[in-house]
Amino acid sequence: MTRSAARQKVMTILYQIVIRKDNKLSFNPQEIIEENIEQKEEFIINLVNGVLNNEEELENLANKYLKDWKINRLDKLGSIILKMALYEMQYTDTPHIVIIDEAINLAKEYCDEELAKMINATLDSYYKDIEKRS
Repeated sequence: MTRSAARQKVMTILYQIVIRKDNKLSFNPQEIIEENIEQKEEFIINLVNGVLNNEEELENLANKYLKDWKINRLDKLGSIILKMALYEMQYTDTPHIVIIDEAINLAKEYCDEELAKMINATLDSYYKDIEKRS
């Protein structure tokens, strides 16, 4: 499975988790992961768990870089895509430019154009801030 396909799968899994949380349904994140993957995919498992385990930090980070918005105002998929990208930028060795490109592609496919632009601008601001500190 390509990384692009894996990220799409992660987005789907996280969306299912958000829907269950919002509807106050009981769920086990690991079972949802297993239901959505055919074989053990470490990248998918690590990314889903990373986003879930660092959700508050990722939301705070997103809020810092979103201009005149808060992450809870974004639609569900938009906020998931943004958190996924921020997690990868923060905790993995994947080149940031690849992460941003992948996030924008997901946003273009699953969100409206304005939200895709907002995700792009937010990740770009975060990226520039990281580069200044390096």
